[in-house]
Amino acid sequence: MSRSSILLALLLLAPVLSRAQTPRVVVEVEAGPAWQSYNDVQIPNAPPATRFSLTELAGSGPVAAGRLLVTWNVNERHGLRFLAAPFMRIASGVSDRPLVFAGETYAADVPIEAVYGFDSWRLTYRYRVRAGERATAWVGGTAKLRDAIVELRQGETRSRKVNVGFVPLLHGAVDWRLAARWRLALDADALAGGPGRAIDAALKLGYDTGGPWLVQAGYRTLEGGADVDEVYGFAWLHYAVVSVSWRR
Repeated sequence: MSRSSILLALLLLAPVLSRAQTPRVVVEVEAGPAWQSYNDVQIPNAPPATRFSLTELAGSGPVAAGRLLVTWNVNERHGLRFLAAPFMRIASGVSDRPLVFAGETYAADVPIEAVYGFDSWRLTYRYRVRAGERATAWVGGTAKLRDAIVELRQGETRSRKVNVGFVPLLHGAVDWRLAARWRLALDADALAGGPGRAIDAALKLGYDTGGPWLVQAGYRTLEGGADVDEVYGFAWLHYAVVSVSWRR
């Protein structure tokens, strides 16, 4: 082939190669079981309210969990991501002591139904700081909208606490190319300070099918909470996850 033919072929392939390296749109669906190491609650955060463990009351799980992540890479450097991560667990247990929660008293040795929900909606801006042959890295910031609920039910007695709030987080992600089709991805949104903290991080091994699909499996951890006058609540969840991504 002549030099002009090779140059023309490269020019025609350039947009395709660019899309292969940095897909413009990525849609990822993640699912798997989740367990709780701890989930401690006191509402309000002062006596006579009781500080108790939802894990001891209703068990550690597992419970089915999932999330949807949509990434839009505006260009090679700048990207936006939207995350929807609902979580709900409803289980029953017995307490060996009376519980005072959100203005109501729950008797000992009588079944109590506990509801714990934590829905997370996030918008992330991230900037690519590295794009090497083996590794790509991003940093940025995340605006998180938290919609949480804790509710207890015992016969006709029930009380709940709903907490909706905004949480700013720092974002970081690294993608390592282990081989032609294998990759290792670390992704985290986290921030600590003041009366609370929030950490959401995942490590996943992925296989590139060679087309628009990427299949991954790994571990995710979610930990955090707040210690303020209105509420005390800290939880630590562990996920075994599988995800499928479509890229264009």
